[in-house]
Amino acid sequence: MTESVPRRGRPPGTSRRQLERIALRLFAEHGFDETTVDQIATEAGINKRSFFRYFDSKAAVLWGSFDAEVDALRRELATVLPGTPVMEGIRKAVVAVNHYRAEDVPELRERMKLIGSIPGLNLGAAKHYDAWERVVSEYVAQRVGQPADSLYPLAVGRVTLAACRAAYERWVARADANLTVYLDAALIALAAGFAEHTFTEEPMPRRHNAAS
Repeated sequence: MTESVPRRGRPPGTSRRQLERIALRLFAEHGFDETTVDQIATEAGINKRSFFRYFDSKAAVLWGSFDAEVDALRRELATVLPGTPVMEGIRKAVVAVNHYRAEDVPELRERMKLIGSIPGLNLGAAKHYDAWERVVSEYVAQRVGQPADSLYPLAVGRVTLAACRAAYERWVARADANLTVYLDAALIALAAGFAEHTFTEEPMPRRHNAAS
């Protein structure tokens, strides 16, 4: 019997999520600029090439979940029934693809801190938000039969993003419920034209995901 040769590359137990957690820990311990891809890969027990199978760059670790959400939002909007009011369809799709819980807040705060404190990361945030906004604008354009760069689709995409970012920031500050509670409340108010009767002091906290 010949001696087996150890396999190289990604160990069976290494996942994208595990690699992400290792990178975030190293960023917190040593700083984003001071942490290299080689260090992350070594800590995870993989090689550099394997790291790039999961992430295009070191910065992509901070945005991987957000970018995956953009893709999920596009798919979810494609399933909205034709007769559904535009803003209701957007609200349901946004809520459906968000799965952050109150216990996720500490990690997300660390991500926000890194993105806000590193000039290059802060400047690069715009392209990620633009991609999210564009998905919504394209959906609206298709629903109303207008070009995606028309005023109405662009306006809906922009204000929807603003409402969701406000909900996200308030949720991170309070950490008392799932993100879906805040998104749902913000988008209901937006769909109603921010009429006064849609507002309460804060959304009522619920501990389960509001999937609809």
